[in-house]
Amino acid sequence: MSTISIKDIAAKAQVSTATVSYVINGTRNVSRKTRERVEQVIEEMNYKPNNAAQSLKRKRTNTIGVIAEDVTVFNVPEIIDGINDCADRLDMHILLTNLRLDKRIGRQFDQVDAYRKYAEDAVSELLGKQVDGMIYIGAHPRDLTGLFDTEGKPIVYTYCYTQNDVSIQYDDEQASFEAISYLTSKGHSRIAIISGAVDSMPSRLRLGGFYKAITAFELPYNPQWIKMGDWEAESGYRLAKELLETPEPPTAIVAMNDVMAVGVMRAAKELGIQIPEQLSIIGFDNREFSEYVSPSITTMDLPLHEMGYKAMEALSHILQGEKVETGEKPVCKLIERDSVAELAT
Repeated sequence: MSTISIKDIAAKAQVSTATVSYVINGTRNVSRKTRERVEQVIEEMNYKPNNAAQSLKRKRTNTIGVIAEDVTVFNVPEIIDGINDCADRLDMHILLTNLRLDKRIGRQFDQVDAYRKYAEDAVSELLGKQVDGMIYIGAHPRDLTGLFDTEGKPIVYTYCYTQNDVSIQYDDEQASFEAISYLTSKGHSRIAIISGAVDSMPSRLRLGGFYKAITAFELPYNPQWIKMGDWEAESGYRLAKELLETPEPPTAIVAMNDVMAVGVMRAAKELGIQIPEQLSIIGFDNREFSEYVSPSITTMDLPLHEMGYKAMEALSHILQGEKVETGEKPVCKLIERDSVAELAT
């Protein structure tokens, strides 16, 4: 029996152990140059895989590891439910790990080193339980390339992504475009937008949809109607006051989440502006409270359940050695409630 391990191969080929595993097992695409280098080192070191061990490794447990960054964040439970629905159909089981990042690091998602160990420990625990593959659910959409090594196990990301793996995302740009389109159908042209954090991917994409709609519907462009918030109600309140206390205020405001939309409503109330008669408001996310505030908030519903279902479906295809075509992104749906009115002419 060979005493050479894949760690030895990886060290000499100057690649990760996961890459060596991909080459040996053919579980993922590796660049031709890298594959040839690894194969050359395998030949030079006369590496002989332990077939019995490989057979055990390939034995399916029909168990999937699901890593959630924080199950208390609004998007995560519905995604998990979608994963569960698909897993039930496929007769597969789920092991759920909650990193609790919202409590541990707050919203400091750019501080990768602050939570890398939590993610690595979760992966290690799931590998020890012989899961067939993993799904990683982000609490905020962002690039997580290099966060951890799954040691050759397939992984699918949703509500976040990496440069190397399959990810399931919804269409933020389409959602923002549809929100503006709906307002124009109600006669609005003076439309303002309150963005989320400026360095956020959803903010950038939703602003892209906003600019696209301005062009498509030939709306007046006023840079003063574009405000940069931070996802919190206080920023919605403060920026709405800036928008509304002007000689020519907008007739409609799109807030990039329902939390900021509530801040907009508070500002309008303080200024004696009636919603929706004098100001229309659209939010995002379809948070549970958006249906119960007064007036109830017209909002964009995120396809979270569908994202979870598609993530599980994609992982199943990978496990069967099939090529995954993610196709069109799941789309958001406008939920019409009471915070938008047709503009009187």
